[in-house]
Amino acid sequence: MNELERRLSRSSPVELDRDATMARLRERAARDGLLDVAYTSFDSPLGPLLVAVTPRGLVRVAYEGEGDEPVLAELAERISPRVLHAPERTDAVRRELEEYFEGDRRRFSTPIDWSLVRGFAQGVLRATAEVPFGEVTSYRRMAEAAGSPRASRAAGNALGSNPIPIVVPCHRVLHSGGGLGGYSGGIDRKRYLLTLEGSLPA
Repeated sequence: MNELERRLSRSSPVELDRDATMARLRERAARDGLLDVAYTSFDSPLGPLLVAVTPRGLVRVAYEGEGDEPVLAELAERISPRVLHAPERTDAVRRELEEYFEGDRRRFSTPIDWSLVRGFAQGVLRATAEVPFGEVTSYRRMAEAAGSPRASRAAGNALGSNPIPIVVPCHRVLHSGGGLGGYSGGIDRKRYLLTLEGSLPA
């Protein structure tokens, strides 16, 4: 028995009808141009992750501690109120994240939508997105890459508010002296990611 058959055998007719109705509504919203932000949540080794995409690309990755409601409210306010739970629209990025956690992916190919970051912060995060798997850099170097060599603290603030952690790998940015520094998902998650990538001993 495959997974679909197992789900069908466990699901009541009412649940199946509701799921089918929701899928039709999502398809219609997308077809009619009424779906600007699609999101879903899924389990990962770092706990549940919320991912949100727009037609331009991945716009948000959120850890459990951020809370789904505040994240969705931010997306509705800053991107579009047309935010809809549409897991099928997030399949590509979810698959890449799963491959990354399994050790089968070193570089993300999913497009990025930078709508939630502006100015210097966007420069810092774009530079951070280019730091290769298995390598680390410093806040100072990211400030330099964004055009302001003396703005290490501002670079740290930009990295601390990174709306797309993991895919935009702010965990690869450390203090110049080698200390781990901070991380929006918590230092344990940062350590996990660096260990996964071989930058820290297991």
